[in-house]
Formats: sequence, C-alpha cells, structure tokens
Amino acid sequence: MEIVGWILVVLLFVVGMAGAIYPILPGALAIYGAFFVYGLFFSFSEFGVWFWLIQTIIVVVLFVADYAVSAWGVKRFGGSRASVIGSTIGLIFGPFVIPAFGLIIGPFAGAVIGEMIIGTSLDKSLKVGLGSVVGLFSSVVVKFILQLVMIVLFIIWLVF
Repeated sequence: MEIVGWILVVLLFVVGMAGAIYPILPGALAIYGAFFVYGLFFSFSEFGVWFWLIQTIIVVVLFVADYAVSAWGVKRFGGSRASVIGSTIGLIFGPFVIPAFGLIIGPFAGAVIGEMIIGTSLDKSLKVGLGSVVGLFSSVVVKFILQLVMIVLFIIWLVF
C-alpha cells in the first residue's frame, strides 16, 4: 500500500504542476489533495498547524493571483471589464475549441471580442488581446512558482 500511496501523491503533484499551464486541471487543489492522500496512506503526524496554515494561505494566494495577474495584463494594456470577462471565457473554452493553441488564442480572442462588443477600435482591441496573453503567461509563471513552493515545503516538512 505504501507504493500506491506514493504513486498517488506523485500523480497529484504532476497533475497539479500541469494545472499551472492547463487551467482545466485543478492545479493547486491537486497538490493540496496530495497532502491528504499522504496523510491517509501514511500519517498526518508530520504536519502540524503551521504546515496546514502555510499551505492554505498559498492556495488562497494562488486563486486570487490567478485572476488578479490575468486581469492585470488586460488592464495594463488598456482593457475594460468586458475584455477581462472575455479573456476569462476564452481561457476556459479556448482549449476545448482549438485543442493545440486554444490556451493562447482563447484569452486573446475573448479579450478582443470583449473590447469590440463595447465599441473599442480594432487596433486598441488587439493591443488589449496582447495584454491578455501577457497576463496569462505571467499568471502561469506565478502559479508554477507557488505550486513548486507547496511541493518543496511538503518535502522539507517530511525530511526535517
């Protein structure tokens, strides 16, 4: 059973890190779930209040940062609320509509369409679309780093 436990923990870590790039996957929640899997298969005794508090704070920061960083990219390039909403919709549906490139095209097209709907010029709408892609890549970097920190803290807590 020990091998099964470790396989599940590692699998959840892999899914979590893939979720930093592919937004449909649960990302931080998969990593957080790996801690519970470890506890169920092995023991929760290694984890104290500080471990759970730090990890929970990181998860909350990840959820807030995910939206805030993406919205920042759109706003930084002059986008409106309509382009933030369009970019978010594009981020969710883009990978399903265009599997290979939908992760990038979806937010870009969503932001451009959002701006066009409210009457913004094509030139400015394209600039805002570029901002959505910048925000997406910035968000991926932030998520990747914070999720990696979650895993490293888990390992440190087990070793020390």
